[in-house]
Amino acid sequence: MTDFSGRAYKGPKLDIRAPGKLNLSHLLGWQGYRMLVLLLSDVLALGIAWQIAAHLNQFYSPLPPELNWWAWLGLPSLFWFFAAATLLFFAYGGLYSSATQWKNYLRAGKLVSMVYLLSLVMGYFYDPKLDPPRSLFFTAWFSSVGLVIGFRLLATLILRQFEQSQSPIPVFLIAPGDRLSALAHVLEQRLNFKGQDASHYQVVGAALATTAHAPTTLQTILASKAKEVLVENLPDTALASALYWQLRRQGITLRLLPSSVDMLHRRGLPEIFAGLPTLRVEPRFLSSLEYGLKRWMDVLGALVGVILLSPLFLAVAIAIKLSSPGPIFFRQERMGLHGKVFQMWKFRTMVTEAETLQAQLEACNEIKGGVMFKIRHDPRITRLGRFLRSTSIDELPQLFNVLLGQMSLVGPRPLPLRDVERFDTWHHIRHQVLPGITGLWQVSGRSDIADFSDAVRLDLYYIDNWSLNLDLDILVETCRIVLFGKGAY
Repeated sequence: MTDFSGRAYKGPKLDIRAPGKLNLSHLLGWQGYRMLVLLLSDVLALGIAWQIAAHLNQFYSPLPPELNWWAWLGLPSLFWFFAAATLLFFAYGGLYSSATQWKNYLRAGKLVSMVYLLSLVMGYFYDPKLDPPRSLFFTAWFSSVGLVIGFRLLATLILRQFEQSQSPIPVFLIAPGDRLSALAHVLEQRLNFKGQDASHYQVVGAALATTAHAPTTLQTILASKAKEVLVENLPDTALASALYWQLRRQGITLRLLPSSVDMLHRRGLPEIFAGLPTLRVEPRFLSSLEYGLKRWMDVLGALVGVILLSPLFLAVAIAIKLSSPGPIFFRQERMGLHGKVFQMWKFRTMVTEAETLQAQLEACNEIKGGVMFKIRHDPRITRLGRFLRSTSIDELPQLFNVLLGQMSLVGPRPLPLRDVERFDTWHHIRHQVLPGITGLWQVSGRSDIADFSDAVRLDLYYIDNWSLNLDLDILVETCRIVLFGKGAY
């Protein structure tokens, strides 16, 4: 085994990929609890799906005795084989790991479908004449996909809230000297809207990028008890590979801050091309279908939301009318898809002359560069308006903008024309997609972001890495933030 500089250690020489000692702290800590919750969620979803299928199937043909060797907890043996295979596929696919893969809800549905399709092939080779009831098979299949995804969305909402009460994750920094303090500030100084520390990370050590190859750096990382290492501007690619495997053997996560070149290949697939290591970027299969599903999700979600929330709409309208003079709704021109201007609707949260007073308050703007206008204690906001903003109820009328096709449930937030006039050229890339009620920017800090360029980078990350699964993840996090009132003002 070698250190980061290539010098040999004394002792047995091991492949750099050889696993290190088993780290039980992950299983005994928060990660272990999360794995258990997800596992129970999946088993419960699969069990309910089969109970639904069995209830509906009793009106048709029963399960053949050849496929029902025994029963446990009221479920046939065939279910337990399906459940075991599904959980093994999930574990192998990383859906119980500490990485973001466990939040890949659509992948969970695809793996469930893979198990059912493989069962058809195996059943044919086992006995071609043995045909399980189609009513049971297809009902169990579709119910399993729907319930597994639904239960995982609910489990994520619960887990993320409990995760807020966990101890901060210890992080070790490796970066150039002029970047260490800035990175530490980003990790530790993020405050929520109540002025409380909302960071999930604690910097426990740091080292210069030029010394990352030194054996003492690894020893320092291990001594700091860091669980993650954040690295920027490593000297070369070989060093990055060595650092990755050294940390992996110790069960420590490595996070590399990408350069502009790395970002160009963020969707690339590793592939050897003419004897050269490359990253292949190509259109995803059925991407047009996925975007079509997004639009259907927008329309159905907005329609259901308007119907279910209509009593709340009425109550808020009455409260606004009684609390302060002026209209119930606030309409403002916003920049939408490809620069098209539209009227965005909100419940009014400010005094009627708010836009006139804004000119007098420009000097108090807290957003760096002045692109957006936001101050924490805005005197124009009414008492009721402050409540509506903290709960995000003021944004609900934008469901009508979604139904009109002007907005989506998830996407970059549309900004007033006053803000757009102050954009840098590259900021306008965010107008290439349909704006949304919520977005990655809103769930990654919301009001804590003080530099508009940081917010735009989040929007661009969303655009470049968009998937229906990412939209679902943002919606889940939005629900958690709204329910527990974090970050809006």
